[in-house]
Amino acid sequence: MKNTALTDTHIELGAKMVPFAGYNMPVQYEGVTIEHETVREHLGVFDVSHMGEFLISGPNALTLIQKVSSNDASKLSIGKSQYSCLPNEDGGIVDDLIIYQIKEEQFLLVVNASNIEKDWNWISKYNEGIGAEMRNISDDYSLLAIQGPKAVEAMQSITPVDLSAIKFYNFEVGEFAGIPHVIISATGYTGSGGFEIYCKNSEVEQVWNKVLEAGKDFGIKPIGLAARDTLRLEMGYCLYGNDINDTTSPIEAGLGWITKFTKDFVNAEALKEQKENGVAKKLVGFEMIERGIPRNGYEIINNSDEIIGNVTSGTMAPSLGKGIGMGYVKTSYAKEGTTIYLQIRKKKVEAKIVKLPFYKNK
Repeated sequence: MKNTALTDTHIELGAKMVPFAGYNMPVQYEGVTIEHETVREHLGVFDVSHMGEFLISGPNALTLIQKVSSNDASKLSIGKSQYSCLPNEDGGIVDDLIIYQIKEEQFLLVVNASNIEKDWNWISKYNEGIGAEMRNISDDYSLLAIQGPKAVEAMQSITPVDLSAIKFYNFEVGEFAGIPHVIISATGYTGSGGFEIYCKNSEVEQVWNKVLEAGKDFGIKPIGLAARDTLRLEMGYCLYGNDINDTTSPIEAGLGWITKFTKDFVNAEALKEQKENGVAKKLVGFEMIERGIPRNGYEIINNSDEIIGNVTSGTMAPSLGKGIGMGYVKTSYAKEGTTIYLQIRKKKVEAKIVKLPFYKNK
């Protein structure tokens, strides 16, 4: 089991620690609902240092990224980032990731913790004929997510960088919490605004302490992975391993918007055919009409008790006070407003297809 540089800090703060993607991670401190509401209303800080980071550099860096990723990385410029995925050769997804352009010929790829080795091997395979410089810096860097509507106001006191000027999916490299050369990125997985901070492991304790100090008057609290999951689900954001995996295509998953056929990439032809001819199943969001909490793996059925799909993510949404979920259904049932049913133990529980996101910012 790996630890992050802040593991002892989380234990001292009373976090409940659980194994996650090979790491010892804080799942909650005070409780999921309290932590969820803290991020929605005020400000929270997450340690997400288990995420993986690869540096791709040199004159062939963009060529490699364009080949292995679905989005068009040529649209990036220094200081901009992009959500993308790594398609496999069978119509599925190796991983989803964020790509940052750091310098003219240097990109940072941020990947899921559970897929670090798999992604590294996958990208390396395609790099054999391209020759970009690749460095896996996952074990050297930490990542904090400072999320919530008070993020700009609270954090401005610990950086000379104008935080209000960093637009969504843009970033600056600058001083933060007394540490130079920190990546301050206006990205996150909560839908409540804020920043993600990349720094070295040796620097993260100082950053963590100063972030909590600066946010004290704004109601900041440390937040665990359980609330991160309920927050992302309210936004309809995909979680790798649940909503997308090696067998789900980006077109089925509603990720056509990050799948650009203006370039050649792994399995582009098959995915283009899916986009043009349609798919048999689609990832949808649904909310419960009757009482019930959806869970991964539950069967989705129609009025005649025919199995039409399955739940991939589900929870009782703290911001909405109702059960919500995502899952794949036959395309004919994917229209907004369609009534579906979940098989919860021996009960048939009514739900309806809704447009994502579930949670709309006030």
